[in-house]
Amino acid sequence: MKVGRFVTQLGCYAIGAVLCMSFSSSRAMAQDHDHVGMSKQPQTAEQKKKANELVATVRDATERFKDVSQAGPDYALLFGCVSGGDYGAMGLHYVNMSRVGDGQIDARMPEILLYEPTANGGLRLTGADYLVLAADWNKDHAHAPELNGQLFHFFDAPNRFGLPPFYTLHVWAWKDNPLGTFTNWNPNVSCDGFNGASQ
Repeated sequence: MKVGRFVTQLGCYAIGAVLCMSFSSSRAMAQDHDHVGMSKQPQTAEQKKKANELVATVRDATERFKDVSQAGPDYALLFGCVSGGDYGAMGLHYVNMSRVGDGQIDARMPEILLYEPTANGGLRLTGADYLVLAADWNKDHAHAPELNGQLFHFFDAPNRFGLPPFYTLHVWAWKDNPLGTFTNWNPNVSCDGFNGASQ
């Protein structure tokens, strides 16, 4: 079916965008990103409060997805386990295709759920990832997207996945990340338990 094939291709491209490892300049007010970590700037009490509120919101919105069987049919694994070698991993990306490309950002409705495969063959929820195409966002907004003061990372085109420019934000709400709660890679996440199945 042509529509099904298009959705599958779009899903693979969206995941590819999230996994893109190329560096690019950022749009005005978007976070500079280096995929390994971000420079640690001292946070004000208000910034810490807003960051903690975002993590709490993500936890509340994703609690039921700790059981990966609750993710379907809305979320589906569209790529294997993503490892960054010395940088750690992102893990498995379960994507809600109806939210990808809609130009919307809502902390209670992430486009992507992040899972880590466990040694016993299970999956552990580690966080959420938000993705919006820059063209969709920029047509109605003058500045880069943010959630509770957390600016999204901007990826320019061209990139190896053939996607137009996009913004993304990881929120490691269920697994500590020593590089920072909102960085792309997590050295505490591993793909060692991944067996190649959607589980």
